[in-house]
Amino acid sequence: MPLLVIDGNAVSRTWTLTKDAEQRVRDEAPAGWEIYFVRAQTSSDGDGPRGSSNEVMREIPNADVYLGFGIPRPLFLAAKRLRWVHSAAAGVGNALYPEMLADDVMLTNSAGVHAIPIAEYIVAGILYFFRGLDIAAEQQRRCEWSKVRFVGDDSPLREIGDARVLIVGAGGIGAEAARRLSALGAHCVGARRRTALGAPAGFERVIGLESIDAELPNTDVVALAAPLTEQTRGIMDARRLDLLRPSAIVINIARGARLDEAALVERLRSGRVRGAALDVFQEEPLASDSPLWQLRSALVTPHVSPVSPGRFWARELDLFLDNWRRFVRGEPLRNLVDKRAGY
Repeated sequence: MPLLVIDGNAVSRTWTLTKDAEQRVRDEAPAGWEIYFVRAQTSSDGDGPRGSSNEVMREIPNADVYLGFGIPRPLFLAAKRLRWVHSAAAGVGNALYPEMLADDVMLTNSAGVHAIPIAEYIVAGILYFFRGLDIAAEQQRRCEWSKVRFVGDDSPLREIGDARVLIVGAGGIGAEAARRLSALGAHCVGARRRTALGAPAGFERVIGLESIDAELPNTDVVALAAPLTEQTRGIMDARRLDLLRPSAIVINIARGARLDEAALVERLRSGRVRGAALDVFQEEPLASDSPLWQLRSALVTPHVSPVSPGRFWARELDLFLDNWRRFVRGEPLRNLVDKRAGY
């Protein structure tokens, strides 16, 4: 009898597989399958844990399918019957080790499942700076009642309507953000590797990654939402930050490695960049001595943009259960990762 192992007892309760979700899996399971729910705790941070519990290591040799937050290398090496891995994480980061690349096991991820809350984070980050809430928060800490920064000739306040937004990554997250921003009047341009896929709703057009430089000087907001690949690693470096106008906002909700943090700090300090909303960092947790903590023009959050209590597993299981049925029928899987491309 084929076996599905579900490793979903996350330390963070927001991400923990609920009893209702477990029952849904049982109710909708294809006939003839056995299901094992791992009770030992696992990590849902980033792309998943570095190691695995003794419990899941004991069960994985008999598994045909594994659902977890990524799949650590030792666990994969112990999985002798594995044919398909589904990661509840949006990326694939820790799973692309040599053995995974060389194996014909299918890997799917949860790209798109987190799109709605992350898109709302992007909108919130833009409004935080466009409406001068960074200034308001600073004045509140000083018990200072002053309208000078808001109404002066150099006021940074503006509306989203007619703002030019470049979203690097036009997949699920980028598209959800573009739909919301375009509804508020913004002009959204998407940058993606495969321009032949076209412009999803909300985007006025899409450009190739090689055309980003030409777009930046006229951009009011840059939002990084692309998968981490060799093409996107360090994509917003010092040179590209200098192409932005001083009123521009930078938002990173993808992975910290896409952005040169040190260069950004210098430009925030000097006023060469208006502000940055950052939910991901090169090293997490962000070091307590990072200058980003002290900069008024930096909004720092601890990698929580995908959090949406009560919504995650409903969306996750919509994807996974559909894919499970496809797997049994021998049909193409949704969110199948191109291991060589990295997403």
